Amino acid sequence: MSNRDFAKDLIDQIPEGKLAYVIAYLQGAAVPEHTPNTETLEAIAEVDHMIQTGAGEHFTGATADCYNLDLL
Repeated sequence: MSNRDFAKDLIDQIPEGKLAYVIAYLQGAAVPEHTPNTETLEAIAEVDHMIQTGAGEHFTGATADCYNLDLL
C-alpha cells in the first residue's frame, strides 16, 4: 500500500469533528515548495555570514526608530 493510499484510509477513520484540523494541515502541506532565486540565496548567505562573524551594522533601539517616520 502506498503512503497516499494509507493516508486516504486513515482519513476515513477520522471523526467528522476533527476533519477541519486535518484539512488545514493538508492544505499547508499541498503548497508547492518555493525555490529561492539567486538574489535571495545570496542575501541569505550574506546574513548567515554576518551572524557567524558578527559583521554588519547592529541596531539596538526601538523598531519605530529604524525609520524616518516623517517620510511615511
